[in-house]
Amino acid sequence: MTGPPHMLAQRDQLWVLYKPAGFAVHQASDRSIPDLMTWASEHLPLPDAIAPINRLDRATSGVVLCSPDAKVRGEYGRMFAQNQVVKEYRALVFGRTHKKGVIRRPLKDKRRQKPLRCVTRYTRLASFRKTSYLAVTPETGRYHQIRRHMQGIGHALVGDERYPPSRFQPIAGFPGRLWLHAHSLTLPDGETFIAPLPPELDEHIALLEELEARSTG
Repeated sequence: MTGPPHMLAQRDQLWVLYKPAGFAVHQASDRSIPDLMTWASEHLPLPDAIAPINRLDRATSGVVLCSPDAKVRGEYGRMFAQNQVVKEYRALVFGRTHKKGVIRRPLKDKRRQKPLRCVTRYTRLASFRKTSYLAVTPETGRYHQIRRHMQGIGHALVGDERYPPSRFQPIAGFPGRLWLHAHSLTLPDGETFIAPLPPELDEHIALLEELEARSTG
């Protein structure tokens, strides 16, 4: 079961929130879709003018920074744009990856209509019979960068219907969502904000570890 949104930390004019999978960051035109900002205004003692600094896809869970101060949002926005904020994700992908890898493949930007420089680094945290569990750090911030890069090297994310693997394989205990979680953000001053894996992903990893132990025991 996906856990609810909640506040992770707060300092000065910066609020750090956890966004579950299935929540948009902003209110969508379809009011049946839950969103983080509406939830926060209804459940947390936040300033009325608060707005997000970074964004996550609706299908991705993890850390979202917010501030009511436009100047603060602008400062942090520039940090993100200049790749000064280190973003680390957790992902489960099909197949066995290398222990470490760097993907340097330009990705086409729809708005600019041309390929843009794109770099993604990953480290394998664990491997199972059909999948690899990764820590992924995108050094650039392109649209669906992790999903497109991992599919491009033959290791599509589990649960990704938009960028699927070339050959589908059922995964035991599949949690029914995109297997991508924004685990941490590290600011230029070294402060790190962490969102632990949500219950459905944490339980899935535990199950895969148990199944792996049984098969090799």
